[in-house]
Amino acid sequence: MARGSTSVEGNQPVSVSRTNLRSPDSDPAPVSALGNVVPAPSSVRPGGTPYTITSATAIRVDDAPGVRAVGDHLAAYLRPSTGYPLPVTPGSGADGVQLRLDPAAGELGDEGYRLESTGDGVLLTAREPAGLFHGVQTLRQLLPHAVEADSEQPGPWTVPGGTITDVPRYPYRGAMLDVSRHFFTVEQVKRYVDQLALYKINKLHLHLTDDQGWRIAVDSWPQLTAVGGSTSVGGTGGFYTKDQFRELVEYAAERHLDVIPEIDLPGHTNAALASYAELNPDGQAPELYTGTEVGFSSLCADKPVTYEFMDDVIREIAAITPGDRLHIGGDEADNTSAEDYAAIMAKAQESVARHGKEVVAWHQVTGTAVADGGWVQYWGTDETKKEEREQVAAAVRAGARLILSPADRAYLDMKYDGEFALGLSWAGLVEVDRSYDWDPATYFAEEGVPAEAVLGVEAPLWTETLSTNAELELMAFPRLLSAAEKGWSRGDLPWEGFHERLVDQGRRLTALGIAYHPSPKVEWAAE
Repeated sequence: MARGSTSVEGNQPVSVSRTNLRSPDSDPAPVSALGNVVPAPSSVRPGGTPYTITSATAIRVDDAPGVRAVGDHLAAYLRPSTGYPLPVTPGSGADGVQLRLDPAAGELGDEGYRLESTGDGVLLTAREPAGLFHGVQTLRQLLPHAVEADSEQPGPWTVPGGTITDVPRYPYRGAMLDVSRHFFTVEQVKRYVDQLALYKINKLHLHLTDDQGWRIAVDSWPQLTAVGGSTSVGGTGGFYTKDQFRELVEYAAERHLDVIPEIDLPGHTNAALASYAELNPDGQAPELYTGTEVGFSSLCADKPVTYEFMDDVIREIAAITPGDRLHIGGDEADNTSAEDYAAIMAKAQESVARHGKEVVAWHQVTGTAVADGGWVQYWGTDETKKEEREQVAAAVRAGARLILSPADRAYLDMKYDGEFALGLSWAGLVEVDRSYDWDPATYFAEEGVPAEAVLGVEAPLWTETLSTNAELELMAFPRLLSAAEKGWSRGDLPWEGFHERLVDQGRRLTALGIAYHPSPKVEWAAE
């Protein structure tokens, strides 16, 4: 979905072993300088005595909702590699790592934090637990890369001295995972969630339905998963029960990510049409689909059952989604007339509102009326027709908020180069420097969209050619770090500084066992 081309090039699997990964030097990696993290912090004031975590270090937490959970996460990150007990205890003390909420710290907002490192300890302050959690991710990155290992390492575990004050640029910093083209299990998605959390991503957009598979249980329409969930591109499928989906949502929420489910309408619906014959204009169910073409399927605007189906699905998905948003797709409806598209999308938006949620949709929805409070997700490229961009801008001027996912910058499934075995290339080849070389604030400036209308950035990962976590990681890393920085960091920071920090992140990704692409655009550390 949201691709604009249907050819799959180089669709052969890639086997990723440790030999595919960059390796850290045999000597312990040097301690990162303060601020040598991704995404770049807002303000860095280095200086003073560093703090070294030892076997006597305690993690001290405020007695406030959500703070103990952040402390437990920090302890879980650090205990395996350090071998230290790192007890999580209430109250303050003279040393150790302290996690403190300060409701009066309005300048930090809902997700900002302040990290102060001295010879006595590390103090993390935030207004909300989400800010403390993001500060913990920065603290991880300030420690040697070996801290990410799952077995005891020699250390020392030293945090540079100084103060970081950090507030995100945008409230929406997203990543999308397509589990429809190829199905990924709960545990596989959890692994991706953990990787997203390290880089302060706060939204997980799950593309749950498409032509190739329906991945979420709907009690009132059980054949959607029994039939529609049985296939994927080139093979068998799978689906989440409602309890499994709740488990994923809860896991993400514990890491301060909201899950936004997507039910794609009115196109990309072959899995649903194959499950229920009555949804088709002639009452005949099509065959299940395991290819990669797009734009051929559509719901019927003139059948009452279409709207019963949509409302039931939206009602049930809304009921198991604690967040306030639901994505209704809306792109590549090539087999739907403009009149029918407008009718279906209007009813879908009404249904979303009726069941207590607000709408997110791909930018084609701007060809019709966008609901009040709607978010529009742009997936075009630098070459997208001016009329289409103007249409998006008009919707934004009318009150919609804009999420930017330009395919030739932010799509993680685009090939790095013409020889790369995985991915597609319809939007062009996207090396890591290109994924970084754009500014969300000015992306729609020519169309008169003000910077404040941009809600944030999302990096989609479509899976026509991807079926394993190793393949996901090769496509996501290191480009996901570009998207994370574009969403969090202030201003249009130069490539040179990002490149330096990316080199350091290569070792951390290796320590985490993440299979990343060793892009020739980056002078990675020697093996």
